[in-house]
Amino acid sequence: MMIESLSYLPHPTLPSEELAGHFTDLAPPLTARQAAIESARCLYCYDAPCSRICPSEIDVASFIRNIHDKNINGAAAGILKQNILGGSCARVCPTEILCEDVCVRNHDAEGQPVKIGLLQRYAVDHAHFAAHPFKRAAATGKTIAIVGAGPAGLSCAHRLAMLGHDVVIFEKEDKAGGLNEYGIAKYKLTDDFAQKEVAFLLGIGGIEIRCRQVLGENLQLRDLHAQYDAVFLGLGLGASRKLGLTGEDAPGLLAAVDYIAALRQADDLSSLPVPKRAIVIGAGNTAIDMAVQIQRLGAEEVTLVYRRGFDAMTATHHEQDIAKANQVRMLTWAQPQQVLLDAEGKVAGMRFEKTRMEGTRLAGTGETFEVAAETIFKAIGQSLASEALHDPMAALLKRDGDKIAVDAGFRTVLPGIYAGGDCVAPGQDLTVQAVQHGKLAALAIHHDLISKVEAA
Repeated sequence: MMIESLSYLPHPTLPSEELAGHFTDLAPPLTARQAAIESARCLYCYDAPCSRICPSEIDVASFIRNIHDKNINGAAAGILKQNILGGSCARVCPTEILCEDVCVRNHDAEGQPVKIGLLQRYAVDHAHFAAHPFKRAAATGKTIAIVGAGPAGLSCAHRLAMLGHDVVIFEKEDKAGGLNEYGIAKYKLTDDFAQKEVAFLLGIGGIEIRCRQVLGENLQLRDLHAQYDAVFLGLGLGASRKLGLTGEDAPGLLAAVDYIAALRQADDLSSLPVPKRAIVIGAGNTAIDMAVQIQRLGAEEVTLVYRRGFDAMTATHHEQDIAKANQVRMLTWAQPQQVLLDAEGKVAGMRFEKTRMEGTRLAGTGETFEVAAETIFKAIGQSLASEALHDPMAALLKRDGDKIAVDAGFRTVLPGIYAGGDCVAPGQDLTVQAVQHGKLAALAIHHDLISKVEAA
């Protein structure tokens, strides 16, 4: 159910300009002086743990040293060589559990890590390249089809273009960018940054994007397989999981990602429907993003509910602190039991059952309570949309749980077809991980295509 189902709700009472002010940068960028001071704190460790833990293999110590030496272009080039979406990743990557968590500065007298994410953002934002920093290799004459213009697909496309291949990306939405465009909290990626980053990426040349192309509808995998030298599937996860409760299709209950997408695409935030009271079900960053944003739009009471404890939440402690700082009420050890409806069949709230651990098993206690709300947003995870594999050839792909099975080179069981990003099993559902998948898949595709040429 899409956001149109909430059309009966009131709109924000705050003026558009004031609402827009609620969605400025979550973390203000560093000034030149701040970047100089922060880069000087880095110890430039040999075999730096921050570099080793980075999913996209950025040489963190090297780019920070370049900032310290005022070589901003060199710092940015080093970042972008490993992660072409380094600008967005600097803004949305959970550095607090990755590079900054292992920073050796955590263990000295200061006890504070170097602000790696903000320094990465500073380098990418302040670089001034006369031309695209990466040149294309000699043309190979090969053309690769990519399904999905999200982080995995874009990363794969850019690396393939660098290697001399031509690329056509097929995207189901009106814009490229995937979750960076449609699924990230508005205060994390501001000023249309996702589209600016796509435009920069396309500057290398050799990449064409065709929008409103949907696998299994107006796009068939069998045709792509026949017409192109290789195919990469960067489908993402388009289906929100079900609560499995009666009333789940009632007006007022919808997937958080649908509302977040509408919020990100809204030219005027005052046009969005906003409930007086909202419930968010979930424990990840999407749940936090939803709860914080609906509160900033003017909801008077926002309650985030999770069936386990705070330590089991996939949202980092940093994200949890953001929710608390925005007056989001967070209830743990409670699981949805029943959707409460009003006389017109619209959402009126939810009944929850308190939970506890019995050994290793989560169990209900039998004790229940109710929370009143006009809207319930579910953020309980996403799965690969079944319609994405309705395509006859795509249905032949081997599955690993509810995702596509791939080998170490992101090859599927179908020759010439590769997959990466959130739609495959390896790794975490992180933007930076999807970028790495796309990059590594591109290298595998290049290796396989060149090997065929050499063997012929």
